[in-house]
Amino acid sequence: MSGATEAALRVRRTGGPCLVQDAGRPGHAAIGVGRSGAADRSAYDLGNRLVGNPPGAAALEVTLGGLEVEAVGRTVWLAVTGAPAPLTVDGRAEPTGSVLALRPGAVAALGLPPTGLRSYLAVRGGLDLPPVLGSRARDTLAGLGPELVGPGDLLPVGSGAARPMLVDAVPPQAY
Repeated sequence: MSGATEAALRVRRTGGPCLVQDAGRPGHAAIGVGRSGAADRSAYDLGNRLVGNPPGAAALEVTLGGLEVEAVGRTVWLAVTGAPAPLTVDGRAEPTGSVLALRPGAVAALGLPPTGLRSYLAVRGGLDLPPVLGSRARDTLAGLGPELVGPGDLLPVGSGAARPMLVDAVPPQAY
């Protein structure tokens, strides 16, 4: 990161596997590379729509909760969708399926979801990591894309959001 106005998420903790995922990399089967991408496409797509991202923006796929991230640089707008993991911002309970502001230094944490397996944390602008074969998704079989996300990682947030945020699009999920 080169300036104080740039945004990022600093990973403080992970529980189960946490991967950067997007819509995948279709069209590379001839060279032995599968599509990969988000496992729960509808939850992934919903998160990106909520924060106003264009289709295909990179997000975090969190398996079995346990993720804790801190906003760095400037305010990060986020939405958590998919498995209804308990969500807190600086220790205060927040609903999933809604758009939340994470100010610099604030921490968002996901607990263990009572049902489901994968939650998605989408940020306005998407995660701005280098694409491999046109995708920012982790393909664990081919070994392509960003490595497994772990404590201490700094994930840059892009500025490519093209649509308004949908702050009232989905009723909060009950636990």
